[in-house]
Amino acid sequence: MQWDFSPEHIVKGEIGYGLEQFRNDLAEELRANLGTDDPAAFQQSFDLIYDMCYWLATGRDFAAFARTLPEDPPLDVHILQPIKEHMRDNIAMLGAILQRLIMDGVEAGMVLDQALNAAARHHSAIVGAGPATLRTPSGCGA
Repeated sequence: MQWDFSPEHIVKGEIGYGLEQFRNDLAEELRANLGTDDPAAFQQSFDLIYDMCYWLATGRDFAAFARTLPEDPPLDVHILQPIKEHMRDNIAMLGAILQRLIMDGVEAGMVLDQALNAAARHHSAIVGAGPATLRTPSGCGA
């Protein structure tokens, strides 16, 4: 995706670009690149790529992500490697959005653990997944 702002603008609170907008933009990017008319196949691809971006944006290792993938049906993890490289800017932007969510909590008077939990709850509400845990993205200094 292309933005007129950087992840640093998000972290500093200079731009109001949130998780919902990011997910919508990512979906549009994937629709343009995947070329599938099958809604179920698109959703499965979106979920996998978003989960990978989220995993990496929260400072976790790609190899560890690959180990979380179901073996039935088997997924060739080598296919994800070039996608990961293509998603580098998206991962950085998602990391900035998550960091901003955490910082919003801290700036509202929460201690870091409370801010992390609040950000995780917000993420879960948006994504519609089960319980989420957020770690401070690596290199963010939060």
